[in-house]
Amino acid sequence: MVQRDQYDPARLERLERRLQVLEDAEAIRNLKARYAALCDSQYDADGIARLFTEDVLWESPGLGRFEGREAIRNFFRGASAVFPFAIHYSLNSHIEVDGRYCASTMVSLHALHGAAGNRARWRATSQTIRAADECPI
Repeated sequence: MVQRDQYDPARLERLERRLQVLEDAEAIRNLKARYAALCDSQYDADGIARLFTEDVLWESPGLGRFEGREAIRNFFRGASAVFPFAIHYSLNSHIEVDGRYCASTMVSLHALHGAAGNRARWRATSQTIRAADECPI
């Protein structure tokens, strides 16, 4: 078999697109991990808000619906008073790269929260998350 060392622009373009998809999926994994870490670190409201786009919609059954980065920041400023501690982890992530954003994901997020009287309670939600600051486009 003879190998050809020819430059193939179409092949290079396909490889670049595939690489971008992998990088975007990794960016969203890192975003989710940062979100969980910031929540578990006494709900760093400024750090959490920076993870989202300006037009974010964050909602959770029982906690409410918050539109915009400032609304999220304000909610998380008071979260430590509601939940003295939290341990977050996510499961069953489905990451899609759609070309408009780096990536988006639907994730099952489970969290152990401390509640009044130091009783712990589990909360499970699904969230859609879009990468914000990592997007090169």
